[in-house]
Amino acid sequence: MTINLPYKKKMIKVYPFIFIILWSSAFVTTKPIIDNSDPFAALAFRFFVVAFGFFIFSVYAKQKILTNSRNLLQSLFSGILFHGVYLGGVFYSVSIGMPTGIAALIVTLQPILTNALAGKFLGEKVTFKQWIGVILGFIGAALVLGFDIGSSLPVFGVIASFVALLAITTSTLWQKKISNNLPLSVSNMYQAIGGCLFHIIIILIFSEPYINFTSTFLIAMSHQIFLVSFGAFTILMFLIKNNSASKTVSIFFLIPPTTAIMAWIFLNEKLNNLDLIGFAVATLGVYIATRKQ
Repeated sequence: MTINLPYKKKMIKVYPFIFIILWSSAFVTTKPIIDNSDPFAALAFRFFVVAFGFFIFSVYAKQKILTNSRNLLQSLFSGILFHGVYLGGVFYSVSIGMPTGIAALIVTLQPILTNALAGKFLGEKVTFKQWIGVILGFIGAALVLGFDIGSSLPVFGVIASFVALLAITTSTLWQKKISNNLPLSVSNMYQAIGGCLFHIIIILIFSEPYINFTSTFLIAMSHQIFLVSFGAFTILMFLIKNNSASKTVSIFFLIPPTTAIMAWIFLNEKLNNLDLIGFAVATLGVYIATRKQ
């Protein structure tokens, strides 16, 4: 299906707002999943369902599923990085006692790292205004997440969070670099397969898998499958393919403050003045980083 240019430009403007809401909502449902399962078993289950869902959609849409080995390996590798190493690192770090806010703060360094590498690896010109926007975005996110580290942090949790940071940055640059011509649903299917296989391997070597299929787990997992993996991730892949990597990842700075607002609305968590200031600073940063020069 070919999307006409004016409609595509409109989607590039609208999709970031939908992505922020959907992606931010994932953090609200992560802990119920971890509380009822081994993190790698949960992620293997999630991406098995996601891969099957994209397969059914691709068949229904009469899209060509079989592809050459180059496209296949590229998509699998991207899925291993994003669905495997990134999400696995975040889930594992939180499961062993890493404060969610600190893990999120480490991963929020991604736009800074992506901007630093986009010029070298993608040939994108990152302007001074974009750097100002990125720095403001990080400050805003940090204000929301806070700096209350506490007495100690689990060493492996810190390591896993930084590995996750490197994985999502590499995956973003890789996805923009390859820009293969696979239909989005087919590419997403192969990426989900890559993520699922990664977690199965981790389970076989390191983990003792278990899942308690409680109603809480099923609700949280359904949310992450349908709204996050089918919805938000597909939007992210569209934005990376049709926009600059450096501008696309800048919207990630709005995720911590949006998550804080969602937690206030749905979980009755406290929302203070610093959160609101952080949201305003992050919004200003994203506006500066993504607006036309």
